[in-house]
Amino acid sequence: MHASVGDEIIIHGRVTGNPDRRGEVLEARGPEGTPPYLVKFDDGHEALVFPGPDVQVVTLSR
Repeated sequence: MHASVGDEIIIHGRVTGNPDRRGEVLEARGPEGTPPYLVKFDDGHEALVFPGPDVQVVTLSR
């Protein structure tokens, strides 16, 4: 998985009824855009994300 600053991270809800979480990649701390990612979520919370199978990276048009 690769991401760049400004890309969107979507963490899909793992249980029925749990909403997806969305955030913007602020930093890719691994080499060449690999995890972990510093992400700012829609609610303003920032977290270091180590993506699993429930994570999608959406590359925004540049």
